[in-house]
Amino acid sequence: MWDYTEEVMEHYRNPRNVGKIDDATAIGEAGSLSCGDALKLYLKIDENNIVTDAKFQTFGCGSAVASSSILTEMIIGKHIDEVKKVTNKDIADRLGGLPPEKMHCSVMGHEALENALSHYFGEETAESKKDKMVCTCFSVTESQILNAVKENGLKTVEEVTNYTKAGGGCGHCKGDIQEILDKYYNKRPQVEKSQMTHTQKILKINNIIENQISPELRKDGGDIEFIDLDGNKILVKLSGSCSGCKNATLTLKSFVETTLREHFDENAEVVEV
Repeated sequence: MWDYTEEVMEHYRNPRNVGKIDDATAIGEAGSLSCGDALKLYLKIDENNIVTDAKFQTFGCGSAVASSSILTEMIIGKHIDEVKKVTNKDIADRLGGLPPEKMHCSVMGHEALENALSHYFGEETAESKKDKMVCTCFSVTESQILNAVKENGLKTVEEVTNYTKAGGGCGHCKGDIQEILDKYYNKRPQVEKSQMTHTQKILKINNIIENQISPELRKDGGDIEFIDLDGNKILVKLSGSCSGCKNATLTLKSFVETTLREHFDENAEVVEV
């Protein structure tokens, strides 16, 4: 069971400002019902740019309700310039903290607020900019991940999952999340495969296997080890429940090889040794 603060429990049991504003000045949305969490935030802003009212409708866990509730209290009566400075960390801090696995609820509140303000100011939203979708399970875009990384100092795929839910479904996007982290912290352009040395290719393959493929196989008691690279042939060794499994060939071709072709080389051929 999660360790919730008294403030979280209070806002979950007695949420403030639940409902909708029929003549709202701005409406923001975040999450989706298909992902398990969704939030709709309504703002009433007067001619002096003061948020005179805020209400929310949410579908999700207790942390989602509490984060939405405290957010409305934080912004009502505030000038829009002050409201724009609110971060997901501010929301979590006002609740006395959230379990790491529930930080995505504060992020959802912040995203709904940003979405509402974007509509209010007539700015481009992630949807209108056709932001790259990274996690299809939870509809998390590249800019959402980058914003969470920048604002919260996230450095691991697990932390990104806790804050955004990206990678928490099928797990196939974990490699892409790792690449986003690598690009952000290294701040170096990615080397094209054709320009890579043999050593760089091996490091990239290892990264894909360790962060994207191996974790999925371990869920079923199996594992995989990268042995060598021979031209386009990637030599691997299966272990655990995968070793000698009658579906080993299917796993290699439909999952391992497909993943490596997508993220390393479209001509890659995986061979078990």
